[in-house]
Amino acid sequence: MGPAPVRTRSALPYRLLMGVEPAPGGWLVVPGHLQGINLAPQPAFLLPSLADVLDYRPAPEIVALHSPVGLLAQPGQMRLCDMAARRRLGPRANAVVRAPSRALLGVASYEQAKALDPSLDVVGWAALRRAVEVAREVQSWRQQVVWEVHPELAFAEMNGGDPIPFPRRSTHGRGARLELLTQNLPGCERVIANRPRSVRETKLLDALADLWTARRIVARAITRMSDPPMWDEEGVRMDIVC
Repeated sequence: MGPAPVRTRSALPYRLLMGVEPAPGGWLVVPGHLQGINLAPQPAFLLPSLADVLDYRPAPEIVALHSPVGLLAQPGQMRLCDMAARRRLGPRANAVVRAPSRALLGVASYEQAKALDPSLDVVGWAALRRAVEVAREVQSWRQQVVWEVHPELAFAEMNGGDPIPFPRRSTHGRGARLELLTQNLPGCERVIANRPRSVRETKLLDALADLWTARRIVARAITRMSDPPMWDEEGVRMDIVC
C-alpha cells in the first residue's frame, strides 16, 4: 500500500457551507461562501437527490441538513434529541416530527408501516421516503460534514432562545422569521428575491436558517440537543444542533 494522500488546502477563496431542506422535486440547497467571519448567502437551487448534494463540487465543508440522521432500531420510541428539541420549542414542539425507526425503512405501503408502528401518522409517512434516502447516504464517516439541524431551533436561537410562537405560514410567523434572518444573515434578501419558482417562501426561509446554523457549526458555537450525543446500531450519531 502506498503512502496516504496528502490533504491540500482548498484553492477557493471561501469555505462552502450549505443549508439543505427536503422539498418537492428533491432537496433545496442554499449555499453560503464563508470568508473569515463573513458569510455570503448564494442563490438557492434544487438538486434531485441527497447523493447529488453530497457529491456537489466544489465540495461543501458543512451540510446543515433538516432531516433525521441516525435512527432507532424499533418503532414506538423517540430519539432523545427529538424529545429535547420539542421541550426547547415549547408551544412549537409539533414542528419536530418524530424520526422513523429503521424497521420502517423497507416497507412498501402506509398500511404496512402502520401495522409496524401504530403511532405513525401521515406526516411521518410522508417523511419516510426522505429518511430512507438519508439512511442510505449518510454513514458515520460523513458526519464530519453532514449535521442534522432544525430551522425552528435556529430561529429560536436568533430570537434570544425564545421560540417563534406563530406558525411559519401565518403573516406574523413569516414576518418574524424574515426579520430575524435579515438581522442575522446579511444578504439573505437577495436569495429570497430570487427564490426558485417551485419553492415555497417558507421552505426557503427554513433553508436560510439551516445555513445560519452551518456557520455556527464551523465556529463551534452550537448547542446540542443530545449532550452527550447517542449513536444508533449503525454507528451513526443521533443529534440535532442549533
